[in-house]
Amino acid sequence: MNMITIDDVLRITSPEMFDSCALRLFRFQAERCAPYRRYIELLGIDPAEVERVEDVPMLPIELFKSEDVYSAATPPEVIFTSSNTGSTCASRHMMASLEDYRRTFVAAFERFYGDPAEWSIYGLLPSYLEREGSSLVYMVDELIRRAGSGGFYLNDYERLIADVEADPKPKILLGVSYALWDLAEQYAPKLDRTIVMETGGMKGRRKEISKGELHAILKQGFGVEHIHSEYGMAELTSQAYSSGEGIFRAPGWMRVLVRDVNDPFDHTPTGMRGGIDIIDLANLSSCAFIQTQDVGRVLEDDSFMIEGRIAGSDIRGCNLLVHDMR
Repeated sequence: MNMITIDDVLRITSPEMFDSCALRLFRFQAERCAPYRRYIELLGIDPAEVERVEDVPMLPIELFKSEDVYSAATPPEVIFTSSNTGSTCASRHMMASLEDYRRTFVAAFERFYGDPAEWSIYGLLPSYLEREGSSLVYMVDELIRRAGSGGFYLNDYERLIADVEADPKPKILLGVSYALWDLAEQYAPKLDRTIVMETGGMKGRRKEISKGELHAILKQGFGVEHIHSEYGMAELTSQAYSSGEGIFRAPGWMRVLVRDVNDPFDHTPTGMRGGIDIIDLANLSSCAFIQTQDVGRVLEDDSFMIEGRIAGSDIRGCNLLVHDMR
């Protein structure tokens, strides 16, 4: 069986190329990824009979917490982990190649924002910097290196503001949501030639509010017209980006589907709200077909919106399906 390469993935430019690559990768991972293979067997599905991407079974994301979701023949080069608030188990994403990860996130960034060297990139990611194993920190660190200017800031908001205001280049301030809220609330700096990009949620540091409410606070605090967003997770290799209004666009090798929250094997029509399924073909050495615990909808142009989480998902996370998988 021929393995898909990162070159195959990053060359995808059409739905037909995506479908062909996805079905090849599905059959490979259905054989080589032990937790995915067992899950498919429990469903009574024969991978050889799956002929449409829409019929590929999605692996519940909870299994990244309890199983080694890995399909490569060689040991992983890196294991990224998810953040947690102490009440949930961390997910582990085993990757065979750091270079594949670098190529993927750089290609996605370039697709939406151009060459990183054209920007200064400032990372305000305290909850991620305070732990090890964050794929987001690794990504932002590499983008800062390619930009040649910017840097990470932990809690020194005054120095961050001074450095951003003195920087003549176009800038991206990428921060975890609660830290951007703190910065906007405490200092309300009016930023010039700066994209404010939020990611990661509140991490238990501040009360949960809607994205619309958060973006209104940030727009007023920073004096910008739009708030950009980055959508990613430890279990994914790729990222989607929003340039405003909470509407995300994904690179050509990533596809978002919406499932009925009461029937995880039934995908809903365009525009209907439901659970988010993600196919990330850059997940070459783990599993590319993931049933997340996010809720949202896909729009007519294949962009998508994230509108929340399935209630109780973190509580179920460490236990769902574990008994049946063993």
